[in-house]
Amino acid sequence: MRASRLLSLLLLLQSRGRMTAQELADELEVSVRTVYRDVEALGASGVPVYADRGPAGGYQLVDGYRTRLTGLTSEEADSLFLTGMPGPAAELGLGAVVAATQLKVLAALPPELRSRAGRVRERFHLDAPGWFRGNEGTPRVAAIAEAVWQQRRLRIRYVRWAQVEVERTVDPLGLVLKAGTWYLVARTDDLRTYRVSRVVELTRLDEPFDRPEGFDLAEYWAGWSERFEQRMYPMRVTVRLTPNGLRSAQVLLGLVPARELRDVEPEGEWTTVRVPVESLDHAVVDLLRLGPEVEVVEPPELRERVIARIAAMADVYQR
Repeated sequence: MRASRLLSLLLLLQSRGRMTAQELADELEVSVRTVYRDVEALGASGVPVYADRGPAGGYQLVDGYRTRLTGLTSEEADSLFLTGMPGPAAELGLGAVVAATQLKVLAALPPELRSRAGRVRERFHLDAPGWFRGNEGTPRVAAIAEAVWQQRRLRIRYVRWAQVEVERTVDPLGLVLKAGTWYLVARTDDLRTYRVSRVVELTRLDEPFDRPEGFDLAEYWAGWSERFEQRMYPMRVTVRLTPNGLRSAQVLLGLVPARELRDVEPEGEWTTVRVPVESLDHAVVDLLRLGPEVEVVEPPELRERVIARIAAMADVYQR
């Protein structure tokens, strides 16, 4: 336990430079007294760490000192190579950088961990897109990523869902990869999300911008995703499902309905549930996929439309 903490302390000083004892204690979740003892232990083991006194002082390493990554555990070494995403990295223009970084990390590892990391790459692979779809054509991702990184405004021409083109000047705040699809989070008058594959033209402007204070990309995306799902499934319908229908619905009705049905326990021969749907038109098509394992209860309009569709199908086969 202490050896791991000493390594963490060393890497903190290496990556951040001068840090006070209190800052180190907060990062390591130990007391300041423990930090004093750990710094003494590092010094005794030959690590060139020294202290500056005074209000602006703190601990730091001698300039130029770097440690090799020999303190990694086998699990930590494995995790470095499980996080690799060569496809998305290449789209961002970072494929060569990622490859070079992995080579440097491999060179720094001791032989036993280097061999283990190589086996991880041979045995595990990340395929981000969903089934029956490939990566979207996103030739502009690298240019957008550069603007995000350098905080430069973009002028984009964008195709909205109704196939209407609009032009926007935006502050690009971040990129999100969701199930093989890239999204740009940007600020105009407010925060908006753009599907990158629908950006048909972009111009990088030589205008810097300041990021919103306190903006958190992951937090924004979580909230936006929830609101997006609610917009996509604005209606709820009541149906009765057999136990087999309940199981099938979790596969055939889409991710949002499936998530809500996952924890429903069968109540006997039939279970009554409320199911989110995109529209009555979508509901007719989706529910008919469950065949005799489902009965629509309400709304009456949906029930009537399902009955009419079943009658029309029966008529075709009774000719």
